[in-house]
Amino acid sequence: MTPIKLSVNGKIADIAVDDPDMPLLYVLRNDLGLHGPRFGCGLGQCGACTVLLDGEATRSCITPLSSVGDARITTLEGLGSTENPSPVQEAFIVEQAVQCGYCINGMIMQSTAFLAQAKTPSESDIRDALAANLCRCGTHLRIIRAVQRAAREMQGGVP
Repeated sequence: MTPIKLSVNGKIADIAVDDPDMPLLYVLRNDLGLHGPRFGCGLGQCGACTVLLDGEATRSCITPLSSVGDARITTLEGLGSTENPSPVQEAFIVEQAVQCGYCINGMIMQSTAFLAQAKTPSESDIRDALAANLCRCGTHLRIIRAVQRAAREMQGGVP
C-alpha cells in the first residue's frame, strides 16, 4: 500500500492505495465518498467526472492519482452546500438546468472554471467552453441560461 495525501475541498485526506496510478475519480468516489464526479465514458471525453485541480477543470477519470501532487482538488461538494450553493450551482437550480442529472457535475465544474476566467462571456463563448461536456437529455438551452445567470450574478448584476 502506498500512502497518499490529498487536499480535497479544503481538507487533507490521507489514504493508502494499491496503485498510485489509479484514476483520481476512483479515490474520490470509492475512498472519500464524494459522488459529485461521475464515471461516464472513462476516457475523458464526456466530462461527467470533471473536478477542479488548482482551479483548472480536469477529467478525473484519466488523471492518475500520482500526478495530482499538492494540487488543491475541488469537487462539486466543495463548491457549496444545500444551504449555501455557489453562484453557478444556484443558477443551475433557478434555471432548472437538470433533467437526468448525469452530466450536471461536469457542466457545473467546467462552468465554474470558465467563469473564473471569462467575466462577461457571450453565448458563443459559453457554448465553446462547454462543447466537450456531453449531455444526452437536451437541457443545453437551460444550461446556457444558467451560465449566463451565474456570470451576471458573479459580476454583481441583475440575475
